[in-house]
Amino acid sequence: MTGGTFRIGGDLEVGRLGFGAMQLPTGPAEARAASVAVARRAVELGVTLIDTAHLYGGGANEELLAEALYPYPEGLLITTKVGVARSAETGQWGLDGRPEVLREQVDHALRRLRVERIELLQLHRIDPEVDIAEQLGALRELQEAGKVARLGLSEVTAGELARARELVDVASVQNRYSVGDREHEAVLEACAAAGIAFLPWRPVLGAVPPAPDAPDAGGPEAPYRVIGEVARELGATPVQVALAWLLAHSPVVLPIPGTAKLGHLEENVAAAAVRLEPVHLERLDGLA
Repeated sequence: MTGGTFRIGGDLEVGRLGFGAMQLPTGPAEARAASVAVARRAVELGVTLIDTAHLYGGGANEELLAEALYPYPEGLLITTKVGVARSAETGQWGLDGRPEVLREQVDHALRRLRVERIELLQLHRIDPEVDIAEQLGALRELQEAGKVARLGLSEVTAGELARARELVDVASVQNRYSVGDREHEAVLEACAAAGIAFLPWRPVLGAVPPAPDAPDAGGPEAPYRVIGEVARELGATPVQVALAWLLAHSPVVLPIPGTAKLGHLEENVAAAAVRLEPVHLERLDGLA
């Protein structure tokens, strides 16, 4: 397992450095074959946590992972998310936390992933148009029915997390977070205090320079400049330093970097071996 291990919900052990499958193309055939190869290579490299969602192609990403990895090796966790749906009238995607929609998406996920139970199901977003008690109540009922083992949340505030914990046992939180973007530090702190897994998405934001047509991040203390300096000192890449910082920052952090390229995947997984010295951590911590 990569980057040490963590027990989600206190009992489900996974490697702390996971893989986000969102970027994997599901077609045409050549691109799909490449995606299958990337997913399989992730498992070969020791990744035991793979993140997907109904939103990613309306379930096509879930089907891709099943094609690539089923029957699943022992110890592999594929976690998925529900709560975003496409409008039949407009074709647009939007939040939809209605209990009937959540139940339907879970049933579809079970079929697409070819499992009888989803070991970790996350609510993709809290729908502000539906009472949170209704949304989490529907997921709790699915848990009681044996279709879901553990429940998580995504992109929540500390207040929303506290409210949710009054309604269900929260095993994980998936928020945007990186060395260059710490808006949700308070949420991470709450997770650390409660032993809740924190899965940062966009975990390497700030590790590379902005695009040529984007405004410069500015000054010698811009995150990508400092990260680049540390990377050169360690003989690592900036992306590896950003991931290594996340692993060192809190023991509940489980980064899920995503890619559709084998080379980038191997670079990401190798970040688990990068060791940041106190002087490096001090410089990177100071970017907040």
